[in-house]
Amino acid sequence: MRPRGESPQFDALCIGETMVMVTPAEVGRLRAETPMLLRPGGAESNVALHLAALGHTAAWAGQLGNDPFGELILDELAARGVDTSLSGKIANAPTGVYFKDPGPKGTSVYYYRTGSAASQMSPATVEGWPSGLARVVHLSGITAVLSADCRALMRHVIHGRPFDGIVSFDVNYRPQLALPDAPDVLLELAQASDIVFVGRDEAEALWATADAASIRALIDRPAHLVVKDGGIDALEFSGADFSRVPSPRVTVLEAVGAGDAFAAGWLSGFLRNAPAETRLTLGHYVASRVLASTTDHAPLGSPAEITTLLNHSPLDWHKS
Repeated sequence: MRPRGESPQFDALCIGETMVMVTPAEVGRLRAETPMLLRPGGAESNVALHLAALGHTAAWAGQLGNDPFGELILDELAARGVDTSLSGKIANAPTGVYFKDPGPKGTSVYYYRTGSAASQMSPATVEGWPSGLARVVHLSGITAVLSADCRALMRHVIHGRPFDGIVSFDVNYRPQLALPDAPDVLLELAQASDIVFVGRDEAEALWATADAASIRALIDRPAHLVVKDGGIDALEFSGADFSRVPSPRVTVLEAVGAGDAFAAGWLSGFLRNAPAETRLTLGHYVASRVLASTTDHAPLGSPAEITTLLNHSPLDWHKS
């Protein structure tokens, strides 16, 4: 435990897998002559990047290969203000890579992560880290299904609580990664967390729950449960309180990464001690920036624009 009165080193510590994302530089399909961008891509590092852009101290921790892709990830995260001092490299395992292929019916994503350095994370990865690292420790369900060792890491952090910070968990269900017991494991981890993010479509696929009230009845232990319903709305259950903010109108270029952006916006509001409606509004705001771009971490507005969102009615912003 940290000494009484000592402040955490970071507002948020995000632990999980980051790969190199290969995406078209402009909207369009993957073709031989398509100009491509290489960027860090991973749920937890996406959250860290957005939080840093929103003015918070954020760290990302994970394992990378000792290769140019790992260097690219570390360099890009550091250049955007994310601390990577807790991240490590493994000489005998590669950094994962994935490709985005935007099409008229949505974006297809192709992952190449088998045997990656990230899949070898375990409780030993965080051994010896100070308990008072961060106010919030953020994780996602993706890590839980990468390997048995990664699942053990998740249980160690969420159940064992080696860190003093509040535990935030994004269900982040990926059918292409799912193991047969994914519904049970993800529910177990959600129930043991303090803050949980889940999409209504994810909950329906995992647990056959069709509405927000049913999801809250199932995930009833976290202090804060945020249920997202795509372009319709987002709802927050906080104890006996309930808040809802409709989604803004956005011309969607590409949807991958919007869930991570929403989580970062909501967490920014939480870290600022903002009320529930403002937290949801910030989530929508950051997600809307990603939805209107071809990358997972689009530029945000000015600090003045963020301040305006914090000081005005969420419904006023929704109508603007």
